[in-house]
Amino acid sequence: MSDIEFKKDGHTAHVKLNRPQGLNAITQEMDDLLLKAWTEINGDPDIWTVVLSAEGEKAFCIGADVSGGAERKSRMALAGGLTGIGGPLVKLKKPLIAAVQGFCVGGGFELAMCADIIVAADTAQFGLPETKVGIIGECGVVHRAMRQLPHHIAMAMILTGDRIKAEAAERYGLVNEVVPYAELATTAQKWADKVNGASPLANQAAKVAALDRLGYPLEVALMTKFEEIEQYAASADKREGEVAAGERRKPVWTGR
Repeated sequence: MSDIEFKKDGHTAHVKLNRPQGLNAITQEMDDLLLKAWTEINGDPDIWTVVLSAEGEKAFCIGADVSGGAERKSRMALAGGLTGIGGPLVKLKKPLIAAVQGFCVGGGFELAMCADIIVAADTAQFGLPETKVGIIGECGVVHRAMRQLPHHIAMAMILTGDRIKAEAAERYGLVNEVVPYAELATTAQKWADKVNGASPLANQAAKVAALDRLGYPLEVALMTKFEEIEQYAASADKREGEVAAGERRKPVWTGR
């Protein structure tokens, strides 16, 4: 079986890290497969949401596989470039839901923070262990933590290497929901189904607008015109939303 599983179920794509014996640390081969998955997802109009998960109860992901010391043909872009670490940043157009359990540390924590929605098992632990073991490299995980956690919580994690548990992560607003491990997969799918209830094209346009101007002053964001929003205005889904509202029924989205 592949170390990266990729399948489509209805309008949801499922990407699974499948290397539990290595705590789902990402190898160069996995990195390449992830890039292939993100590329296919971005290009397939019938995929509306993505669920990213990992095999095994012990760990979601502990980052890049640094064992063996084998020389790579090219510099690794962690998680197929989704994180932006080590290579060009891949922007996933579709809403991404991460289902996290066990250790979610280092580059694995970075990967989880790339998601739009995070569902965590009550076994999950989030951390940045780099400085604790005397390592500091690309700081993607540091920058994301500072933006997604309260300032002093993020700094304490960065400077001590201490992990926070799922309940604390939920309290700090890092995760959307905490559930028993046995319910993690079904809960992530429920979130995907809920997201799929909205117009997929409107969701994609909203994601671009929300994230692409996140680091800008509000005045700049308010004055920005987004191509995706302009395109949505002429879409069949936009017309379907209007017709459905007039007929007082649920819209039937096509993603077109």
